[in-house]
Amino acid sequence: MPLPAKAFQHWLHDVAPATSTADICRTSGIKRTTLAQQLVRGKVAETTLVSISRALQRSPLQELASFENYAELAGNTRPPTPAELVSQIATMDLLRAVIDRSDSAPGGPGADVPAAATPELSPAPHATSVRNWVDAIDDGELRHRVSAATGVAPQNYSAQLTANRLSPELAVATAREAGVGFTGGLVAAGLITEAEAGWPPGARQRALDGLSDGELAALAGERLQTLGKVLRRQEHEQAQTEKIWENLG
Repeated sequence: MPLPAKAFQHWLHDVAPATSTADICRTSGIKRTTLAQQLVRGKVAETTLVSISRALQRSPLQELASFENYAELAGNTRPPTPAELVSQIATMDLLRAVIDRSDSAPGGPGADVPAAATPELSPAPHATSVRNWVDAIDDGELRHRVSAATGVAPQNYSAQLTANRLSPELAVATAREAGVGFTGGLVAAGLITEAEAGWPPGARQRALDGLSDGELAALAGERLQTLGKVLRRQEHEQAQTEKIWENLG
C-alpha cells in the first residue's frame, strides 16, 4: 500500500529537516518530477522511501515500519526459514552446487583435487525469487488465504508471481498468512537487500550447505523443469509472432 503523502512529508521533515527537496532527489536518484507527481496524487511509493532512506544512511526497514500501514514490521523480527533462504538462491547457483558436490564426491572427477573456494552466490533477488519464496512457504492454501484477506483476485495475485513481482503490501500480507517473518517477501520482491532485512552474512550459503545431496538434486530438478516450461512457452510465442509477421508480409 503506497504511503500517504502527508505522512511521508512529515517523515521527510523529521529525518532531513535542513535538506531541500532538490538535494534529497539528487542524492537518492529520484527524479523531482516523479516525487512531485506522487505527492500530488497523495500516494508515495515504498521504493521512494527506501531510496531516500538509503541516501540518508537510515534503515529502510525501520523507516518503513514508522508508517502506520507498515507498523507491524517493527514487531516481527522472526528470521527467514531455511526454505525461504534457499528460495532466494538463483537456479544457476543451485546447478553449480550440484556439480561441485558431484565433482568432490568419492569417485568423482574432482575427488582427489584440493577443494576450491566456494563461489559467492548471486545476490537476491533473482529471476524467479518471488514465486520461489511463495512456494517455499505455501502449505497448499496460502494463495487462497491471501486473496481472501486482501481482496486481491487469485488471478491477479498469480499474475504478479508469474511476473516475478509482488507489491510490498502483498508481500507482508503473504508472510502474515503464512506465519513467517516479514522480511522474506520484501527481499524476494527486491524492495530491500538481505543486509537491510537483518539477515546474517552467509545465511543463504549456510542454508544451501544444509541441504542433503538428494534435497539439492530434487530442488535443482524442480527449478530446471520450471525453467524448461518457461522457455518452451517463450519459444512457442516467438514462433507464433514470426508466423503472424510472415502472413502480414
